[in-house]
Amino acid sequence: MPVDHEFTLHAERVAVLCSGGLDSVVLAADLATTAFVYPIYVTSGLAWEREEQAMLERALTAFPDRSHLAPLHVLKASVRDVYAPTHWSLTGAPPAYDTPDEDVYLVGRNVVLLGKAAVYCAIQKISRIALGPLAGNPFPDATPEFFGAMAHALSLGLDHPIRIETPFRHFHKPDVIRRGQQVAAPMNLTMSCMKPVGGVHCGACSKCRERHDAFVEALGSDPTIYAMSRRA
Repeated sequence: MPVDHEFTLHAERVAVLCSGGLDSVVLAADLATTAFVYPIYVTSGLAWEREEQAMLERALTAFPDRSHLAPLHVLKASVRDVYAPTHWSLTGAPPAYDTPDEDVYLVGRNVVLLGKAAVYCAIQKISRIALGPLAGNPFPDATPEFFGAMAHALSLGLDHPIRIETPFRHFHKPDVIRRGQQVAAPMNLTMSCMKPVGGVHCGACSKCRERHDAFVEALGSDPTIYAMSRRA
């Protein structure tokens, strides 16, 4: 997409942690209407990252022409030296379709993502970091208290002001899909799966269930292709 150099010169810059899923891609598309977005993907050695990153790269090229977007920047922050080799996120054996959200908890996930991204932002003189946790997120590193404390600690430790923003914190996933429609986010080029098969959602993991149910609630049907068919 063409770069509006005048806008880039004067617009506020924001780094967006993009996983390639619905929430972060819609968030990046939303923010790119008013700010200059620097999408960041952090690789941690998880089983689904290769296909997830490939999908994210496709999505970013499909953003509306009016979007203000820097090239994707990939950071490395492996958890393979702290998670057990048998951990489901490393072996590619995720929790099943009907399991609760708590079963997909990744210890320290946002600590790792934000720590590495904040170092990049300090060097690039970017003060805003946005990510997409939703309402009802049960994890301890997705609370307002955590984000406030983390922003304070990072600002002190990097000697650079860091603001951590969670614009979708009051959204549920159907709300994200509706917002995605409003900003023309390429939701068909998102990956919400912990065991993708050849670039296709597996249809058997709990993230696929969450995606399927949200599309059905928001749109009445789910346009996603699954290796194991899920029909509304």
